[in-house]
Amino acid sequence: MSDTELCYLSASAALGRFKARQLSPVELMRAVIARAEKVDPKINAFPIKHYERALEQAKAAEAKYMKTDGRVRPLEGLPVAIKDEAYIKGERMTNGSLIYKDNISTETNPSIDRVLKAGAIVHARTATPEFSCAPFTHSKLWGITRTPWNLRYSCGGSSGGSGASLAAGTSALASGSDIGGSIRIPASMCGVVGFKPPFGRNPDSPPFNLEQYNHIGPMARTVADCAIFQNVMAGPHPDDIATVRPKLRIPGDLGDIRGWRIALCANPAQYDIDPDVAKNTLAAAELLRAAGATVDEVELGWDRDAVARAAHAHYGTIFAPSIAAFARKHRKLMNDYTLAFAELTKTTGKGDYLEGLLIEAGMYRSLGALFQKYRILLCPTLPLPATKAGESYVKRQLRINGKPQGGIERWLMTICFNIASRCPVISMPSGLASNGVPTGLSIVGRTYDDVSVFRAAAAFERAHPWYTTPALRPKL
Repeated sequence: MSDTELCYLSASAALGRFKARQLSPVELMRAVIARAEKVDPKINAFPIKHYERALEQAKAAEAKYMKTDGRVRPLEGLPVAIKDEAYIKGERMTNGSLIYKDNISTETNPSIDRVLKAGAIVHARTATPEFSCAPFTHSKLWGITRTPWNLRYSCGGSSGGSGASLAAGTSALASGSDIGGSIRIPASMCGVVGFKPPFGRNPDSPPFNLEQYNHIGPMARTVADCAIFQNVMAGPHPDDIATVRPKLRIPGDLGDIRGWRIALCANPAQYDIDPDVAKNTLAAAELLRAAGATVDEVELGWDRDAVARAAHAHYGTIFAPSIAAFARKHRKLMNDYTLAFAELTKTTGKGDYLEGLLIEAGMYRSLGALFQKYRILLCPTLPLPATKAGESYVKRQLRINGKPQGGIERWLMTICFNIASRCPVISMPSGLASNGVPTGLSIVGRTYDDVSVFRAAAAFERAHPWYTTPALRPKL
């Protein structure tokens, strides 16, 4: 097997080969590092690298596989990239900001602590926009990160480096977090699998563990790999009161979806939808029909202006004030999009948060009614394939089908399911657009029904696999 084939080997296949002593963690790590050294200068996914340490840890993992009867930790020896937002005690974590360029964490994020204790080897930290507040990934500190599929376009954000790394074959798994789509956006723009777990499924660090829009979760190239990673992260934690009991485990055998009733909403809230996105979404629905499900087109009756008002009120009350505190002291060090996000505090009034909650309640009323009849909802992850690399859309508006979109909360469809925060969502690649960038399909489940989401995702993946051959990988 060539080094490139090793780099695109699924995490589950790599673990199987480790256990059978057909592949060494050292061999895989060397291949992944060599590929990163070759392709990362083009995509810029890895601002912080730990290659020498990773090779030493891979040697220790190899020794464990040689000395045991195959019973090792769940992620033993895998190269796993961690977003440059999650704390790891004693290690550099910058939040993509010049303000934090020399910051050393004093604690470890509880989900990431589980990843480390499961035997994962962190060979790199992945790029993120400043304070993870944007749906693209570029910053004054780290520069521009691009989708490997077309270097003129962004990898998405805020877990953009994680998505780009997986698509480029420079990590086996990668972590993400999602407060407005930050797992699903890069999953869509990079053509990988990203899971937004329901609120409280995976533990997080305070205070954002208490922020119901916020979710830490797994990213991978396959559904099975995403499930392995999710099973490590999930479960109640003594430091996080929001985590739910009991721990839910995604089964290895997910079965089929014959006889399922699935809803398809090609446009959840009157967004402007790129024709390639619409075409690939409908094609994905046909594949699930062929897998034995009944798929009906439905309307949710949501309004994107109302979604934008709810999101504006929420971010302006909770997330933006944490950034505005930095803007008062470090304005010259900060990015234009970060400063624009901080301004939400100035346009959010005392009554807006309450109005936002009422909008959110009304949105779930229609979604909850739909889930009385249907097990799964399908919709596009984003209304367009990707945004231009390096463009903040602060001085000029994003356009879709020639129409100006306004602020990000007016076109980010992903926000709908941060509002419906108890609903699990997987984003899967649905096809390629004319610009060569993947489009995304979101598979949305009933509240806390993660297993059904993974079952539907696995059924879709069987009909529509990616990364299994060179023709289904970016041409870096």
